[in-house]
Amino acid sequence: KVVALRRNPKRSMYDPYVKRVYGTEDVGTLMAESDYVVVAAPLTEDTMGLVSAEVISRAKKDAVLINVGRGPVVDEEAMIQACRDGTLKGAALDVTTVEPLPKDSPLWELDNVLLSPHNMDKTATFLREATDMFVNENLQRFVRGKELLNPVDRVAGY
Repeated sequence: KVVALRRNPKRSMYDPYVKRVYGTEDVGTLMAESDYVVVAAPLTEDTMGLVSAEVISRAKKDAVLINVGRGPVVDEEAMIQACRDGTLKGAALDVTTVEPLPKDSPLWELDNVLLSPHNMDKTATFLREATDMFVNENLQRFVRGKELLNPVDRVAGY
């Protein structure tokens, strides 16, 4: 079963892949019922520290935290402690609060933490897909004065 967290849960009401969508005020509830928590949030004023020490303390037994969004969305010190004391079974991190990760970070020493070098989007087809989207879609739309695909919402911050 897939549960999700969105700033505006109503936008996923009819998503056939999601059983339930929580608002950000219910992040602790999501954490308490999830085996795997994937954090893919942008870094904004609203998301900084969203996965706080209190939220991490509510993790389901044997939960794994995966962060592919932005490092500061997760309270890294609390996550490290939770990986040490067994609150979390482990973590997989493509992002950290400080990048590159300092040599003296305790994350390097934890056997239940998987680290990758902030390259989650580097798939075999990523560059071609991004170029195709720009050249074949957005550039053509821009030249014609049409609405672009995937515009940045300057108010939301992403």
